[in-house]
Amino acid sequence: MAQQSDAIEALYGENRKFPPPPEFQARAVVSDDEIYRRAEADPEAFWAEQAETLDWFKPWDTVLEWEPPFAKWFTGGKLNASVNCVDRHVAAGRGDKVAYYFEGEPGDRRALTYAELLTEVCRCANALKELGVRRGDRVAIYMPMVLELPIAILACARIGAPHTVVFGGFSAEALRDRILDADARFVITADGGYRRGKPFALKAQADRALAETPAVRNVLVVRRTGEEVAMQGGRDLWWHEVVARQADECEPEQMDSEDMLYLLYTSGSTGKPKGILHTTAGYLLGTSFTHRHVFDLQDDDIYWCAADIGWVTGHSYIVYGPLANGATGVLYEGTPDYPGFDRWWEIIERYGVTILYCAPTAIRAHMKWGAEHAGKHDLSSLRLLGSVGEPINPEAWIWYHQTIGGGRCPIVDTWWQTETGSILISPLPGVTTTKPGSATFPLPGIGADVVDEAGNSVPLGRGGYLVLTRPWPSMLRGIYGDPERYKETYWSRYPGKYFVGDGCKRDDEGYYWLLGRVDDVMNISGHRISTTEIESSLVSDPRVAEAAVVGQPDPVTGEAIFCFVILRSGVTASPELGQELRQHVAKQIGAFARPKTVMFTPDLPKTRSGKIMRRLLRDVASGRTLGDTTTLADASVVEQIRAASTSAKSDE
Repeated sequence: MAQQSDAIEALYGENRKFPPPPEFQARAVVSDDEIYRRAEADPEAFWAEQAETLDWFKPWDTVLEWEPPFAKWFTGGKLNASVNCVDRHVAAGRGDKVAYYFEGEPGDRRALTYAELLTEVCRCANALKELGVRRGDRVAIYMPMVLELPIAILACARIGAPHTVVFGGFSAEALRDRILDADARFVITADGGYRRGKPFALKAQADRALAETPAVRNVLVVRRTGEEVAMQGGRDLWWHEVVARQADECEPEQMDSEDMLYLLYTSGSTGKPKGILHTTAGYLLGTSFTHRHVFDLQDDDIYWCAADIGWVTGHSYIVYGPLANGATGVLYEGTPDYPGFDRWWEIIERYGVTILYCAPTAIRAHMKWGAEHAGKHDLSSLRLLGSVGEPINPEAWIWYHQTIGGGRCPIVDTWWQTETGSILISPLPGVTTTKPGSATFPLPGIGADVVDEAGNSVPLGRGGYLVLTRPWPSMLRGIYGDPERYKETYWSRYPGKYFVGDGCKRDDEGYYWLLGRVDDVMNISGHRISTTEIESSLVSDPRVAEAAVVGQPDPVTGEAIFCFVILRSGVTASPELGQELRQHVAKQIGAFARPKTVMFTPDLPKTRSGKIMRRLLRDVASGRTLGDTTTLADASVVEQIRAASTSAKSDE
C-alpha cells in the first residue's frame, strides 16, 4: 500500500498481461521497440522524419520554435489539410477506394469514394466562397453525423477558413456562445437528424442561437429529415441548391504550418467555455502518425471510430487522421441501442469492420445489455479494439477482449485530450504487452512524468499528477483570444511542465494508470483516493455492469465514499448485495476504502458523448441543488437518482 503522503494513492492492482499475438505482430506496422529509442535520442529529428509522410507545397525551415509555453512547429512550411486528406490519394490512383461507409439510423446507406469525396469537398468549398467566406473567416458547423459534416470540415480547411464544430446535441445557448466567442460569420447546419427512431430538430435550435448572433451573414442548411423548417430570406440557403451547382474543382489555399485549422470548445460546465486552438501542420502530423501506428493501420482495414465528430475524438480519428492515411471508415448516425441492442454488432458484421474504437461507457452499456446481442453476429473480421475518453475498468477491458474480440484482438487503451490533439499514451499493438485498465506507456516522441504536489517525479509504484515534459506537434497553441488563461490553466502549477489535470500512477514496471480528473480525487481519513480505483474494484464483481463513485461530506472522515451502481441484466438489487459490494471493495483495497453508501440505479447522468457527470452525482450525494444539466443526454436520469437516494442511505 502507498504511503499517506502520496499525492494520490496507488491502491488497486492488476497483474494480468496480454502480449501481442504472434500472428498480429508478424504483420504489424511496428513490431519492435526501436522506434522508441530513435524518438528519445532526438525528438525533433524524429518528428521531422514523420512529417515527411505529409504532402507539402513548401518544406519547413525550422522543426520547432519553443518559447515556453508557446510552440511553433514546422515554421516556414506550407501545406493544406484537405489536400493531405483527399487530393493526394486520388492523385495516387486510389480514387475508387471507399473513404466512408455511411449508415443512417433509419437504415439508409451510402459508400463515398475518395474521388467522390474530393468532388463534394470542392463543391462545398466553392459554395462557401460564393457566399463570401474568405481565408481566416471562422465557420461554425452544427450538424448531425451525416456525410456533409466531414465534407464541410474539409471544405473549410481547403479555403483556409477555420471551423468550429459544435456537437449537435448542444443547446441553442451553447451554440450562441461559441459563435460569439469565435466571431463566426457563417454557419452550416441541417434541418435535423435521427435519434432513436425519431427526427430531432437542429435548424430550430440554430435559429434560437442566431437570434442573438447578428453578425452571422449566411446559414447553409442540409436537408436530412425533410421536416418543415423556417428559412430566413437572404440569410438561409439550402445545401442541395447551392452546393450542387458549383464547379467540382477548387484550388486549395497554401496554408502556413501554424495557421489556425480549427477551434473546438471544451465543456462550459464551469465558467466560460475554452476555445482550444489547433493549427495545421502539427495537428495533422499528430493525428496521422498516431492513427497509423496506434491502430496498426493496414491498407485493407475497415476502421470504425464510434464517436461523434462534434468531439475531438471525431475530429482526429474520424476525419483528419484516417483520411490523411487514406483509410476506409464507417460513419454511423445513431445510437448503439436502436432499433435493438445489437445495432453496433450488426454494423460490424455488414461492413466487415476490422478496427473498433469506442468509449468505456459504451462497452459497459453493452455489458449491461448482455453478451447475447453480440453473439448473434459474426464479429470475426475484428482484429484490433480501442478505448477512448476515460480510464477503462479492467473487467470491462476483459469483457471487451473476450466477448467482442474473441480473445484474439489486442486492445489499445488510449489517453489524450482535446488540448493534446492526438493520442499521447497508448500501447503500440505489435510491440506492447498490455495490462487491462492501463494506457501503458507514452508514445514515441512524447515526454511524460508523474509528479507529486511539489512537481518532483514520484517513484514507481506511487501515484501523483500526470504532466507532459516537452512540446509535441499536435498540442494546442492556446486558448482563443486568451493567452493568459492558457498559461494559467496549463503551465502555472508546474513551471516548464504541462499539467493535464489528471491523476496517474505508475506501477512497479512503469505502466501508466490514469486515475481520472484531479477533481475526482477523494480525501478519506487522510487517504487521497481516486474514484477510478473504487469504480474498478466494484466493476470487478461479476454482478456489476457500471459504477460511478463520488465523495460525500462526512464529519468524521472528511469525505465518505458514495457509490452509484448499475447491475448487469438479470441481477436483482437488495440491501444484502449492497453490503456484499462494500465488503468486496474493502477486501480488494482496504477497510479504509469501504464505501459508506451503495446506491443501485438503472442509469447514470451522462453527456451526449457518454461521459459520466460526477459533478451532478456529487450534488445528489450531498443533497445540494443540482447544477447545470443542459449537456446531459437525458436530464430526467438525475431526478430519478435523487428520488431513490433517500432510501439508499438507510443501507449505509
